Amino acid sequence: MHRPIHFLLKLFTFLLILTTANAQITPPPAVLSERDRSRIIDEILEDRFTNFLPQLMRREGMDMWIIISREYNEDPVLRTMLPSTWLSARRRTIIVFFDQGVDAKGVEKGVEKLAIARYDVGNLLKGAWDIDVRPNQWEALAKIIEDRKPKKIGLNMSTNYGHADGLSFSEHEEFLKRLPIEYQKRIVSAEKVAVGWLETRTEKEMAIYPLICRLSHQIIQEGFSEQVIQPGVTTTDDVVWWFRQRITNLGLDTWFHPTVDVQRADNTDFNHLRTFSKRPDKQVIMPGDLLHVDFGITYLRLNTDQQQHAYVLRPGETDVPESIKAAFKQGNRLQEILTEQFSAGKTGNQMLLAALEQSKKEGINGTIYTHPIGVHGHAAGPTIGLWDQQKGVPGPGDYPLMANTAYSIELNAAVEIPEWKKIVRIMLEEDGFFDGKTFRYIDGRQKEIYTIPRKLEYVK
Repeated sequence: MHRPIHFLLKLFTFLLILTTANAQITPPPAVLSERDRSRIIDEILEDRFTNFLPQLMRREGMDMWIIISREYNEDPVLRTMLPSTWLSARRRTIIVFFDQGVDAKGVEKGVEKLAIARYDVGNLLKGAWDIDVRPNQWEALAKIIEDRKPKKIGLNMSTNYGHADGLSFSEHEEFLKRLPIEYQKRIVSAEKVAVGWLETRTEKEMAIYPLICRLSHQIIQEGFSEQVIQPGVTTTDDVVWWFRQRITNLGLDTWFHPTVDVQRADNTDFNHLRTFSKRPDKQVIMPGDLLHVDFGITYLRLNTDQQQHAYVLRPGETDVPESIKAAFKQGNRLQEILTEQFSAGKTGNQMLLAALEQSKKEGINGTIYTHPIGVHGHAAGPTIGLWDQQKGVPGPGDYPLMANTAYSIELNAAVEIPEWKKIVRIMLEEDGFFDGKTFRYIDGRQKEIYTIPRKLEYVK
């Protein structure tokens, strides 16, 4: 008779402790419905077309920009320009942007936005192909060009950026067959316009980006807690698939498969190749492990990319060991050294080399591999190092830093842990924004290592 009561009391106590622990981990905020997402995506796209695109084309001296794409082989730029209800190109989708300049009174006439299609593409791109007049789509495009007489015709061709190299060989060949020689001579690479379109974040986008980064942060905190991890039972692979399932359950998406790694007091070296390709599929997470996650989500056509750490407390421990805390501070300092280099006009290579030189002066063994982020995870813009190219990256590393651009500050500091008698890598990545004058983290950055289990306020 007394045993069931005793059991229920123990169960109630356990649930109370669990509830208290869970209360310290804020659940992710509500995710918008598909209908509301569609509305926001289209509002942002209209703002970009109306207010940003004219400035961009004028900045780069491009009066006509043509994007040609086919269904299932979409140009990376075109995918960012389609309305929310268009999930891909249809048959062949051709978009033409033409800067009409100013009228006789000096009034801006704006950028004409056309689709060489028999119908409008959403509400923003006007259909400009009358199949009864010109049955051939290429001839209809050629007529649009001849009527407007552009000085430059930008096509998405690029050596340095796959994002800006979306024009296929066959489409290029077909286009040239129909285009008069006079206008063929005016064709130029649209790389700078394409990269500018992709890398620039507008005021409307930056109003929603902090919540997207917060969502991502809160999912990491939830996954790196006792809600998910039972030391001695849970494997790294279990946590990886928990992250994937959590993303799906929240109605979100991701642009890469998460990874979860373990560093511990053993004789295993931890290097970049282990992180990327030689990581064990399943490791049981044990007390004393330093955990690392690489994680990101896709929401409202924007992406996150974050790397954080957690420490699994040993029996009797109440906090992260001081040596690991000190190592983490070196990772934080390396972040600061890099972001202190952010200055408009500096190239990715200049920032990389200057940051590495300063880190060496401060005794930090750092590796920097930072990249732009936004409508793509590894986005267009200045590359600031690659993990296997620490002396500079020809091409994308020579691209200058522009205002209103976002970056994943990705790097690691290799630090020796005396009691482990080995070097650990503090691998950090946080998303930030450069407004042209200052850099800021979009939703802050990790400054302390999480503990598993979390510390309870009233348990000492």
